[in-house]
Amino acid sequence: MKYLARIILAFFFFGVWVFEQSASAGNYRLVKITDELDNPWGLAFLPNGDLLVTELSGSLRRVSDGKVSDPIRNVPDVLYEGQGGLMDVVLHPDFASNNLVFLTYAAGTSDANHLVLMSARLENDALVNPETLYKTQNRNRPVHYGGRFVFLNDGTIILTHGDAFDEREKAQDLSSSTGKILRLTETGGVPSDNPFVSQSGVEPEIFSYGHRNAQAVVYDPVSNKIYTHEHGPRGGDELNLMRPGVNYGWPAITYGIDYSGAKISPYTSLPGMEQPLTYWDPSIAPSGMTLYQGDMFPEWQGDLFMTSLRFKNVYQIDMQDGKPGAQQTLFEDINERLRDIRTAPDGSLYILAEGENGAIWQVLRK
Repeated sequence: MKYLARIILAFFFFGVWVFEQSASAGNYRLVKITDELDNPWGLAFLPNGDLLVTELSGSLRRVSDGKVSDPIRNVPDVLYEGQGGLMDVVLHPDFASNNLVFLTYAAGTSDANHLVLMSARLENDALVNPETLYKTQNRNRPVHYGGRFVFLNDGTIILTHGDAFDEREKAQDLSSSTGKILRLTETGGVPSDNPFVSQSGVEPEIFSYGHRNAQAVVYDPVSNKIYTHEHGPRGGDELNLMRPGVNYGWPAITYGIDYSGAKISPYTSLPGMEQPLTYWDPSIAPSGMTLYQGDMFPEWQGDLFMTSLRFKNVYQIDMQDGKPGAQQTLFEDINERLRDIRTAPDGSLYILAEGENGAIWQVLRK
């Protein structure tokens, strides 16, 4: 099992900061790729080794050998307000042949806004033939969007959508897309085997419900398991194993309280409502997450890595047969609010740090 890392050396070398670490699980080093991004939010790996990075303010950029491009053209206008903006970016599983890029973003006005899933072809430094695939119902505040998504083995998409903060009761309302995990076809349609597709008065895109603000979703194509984590209120952040048709309880059950200190619910469990795999109290403010399945760090194989906005580090969770075991924190020396983490094709980890001088860090074996 893995234990806490400690810093042993930091030096500046050829224009990039490199922190060398020693950990009993194996040695790693942190390399800063760039710090020239404006609040980076999502990251995808292009086949040629370049990166696609979203900036919450509305720009999609290509990062090549540490150089940040001008904004890619034809990205739709976004609602950059509150927690809204340009959010996740994911490549189509057959990107090498179709060049399709998928994005989520907030659109609308301050008091009537929604989450959008779109696709377009990436040609050089422009998006072409953009298509709006899905729009959630309008909500009254530009916060708690969720906005993360992932492709499953069957080609469908799992999309997270938060509760808009003031509309948390809608998380239990099956006629609303608010506070839900949604499942869509790659063209934005409704899969015929969705759990509520045959019920009248229910949003057919719903995969599961009772969610506050799931800010990450990862998929294990080997076990066919889907994991999300839930950004709780004051306490009560959760890690969940997703199953179709299941009620995850928010706000009827929660391990947290309101930011004011008031109780949200007297219950932490109720019949017919799913318990989390684990939860955190006090909150860690989880954001991104990756399931490590690379070759660079075989000792990390199958573990979950979650970025923490609050504690400016990464939580590593030892996963055994889909169940969480021991946890440790890593990469504290970055010392920035960490928004996302992804596993690269070469097995290294990439971490996005927030801010007007937002950075990309790469975790490599020492």
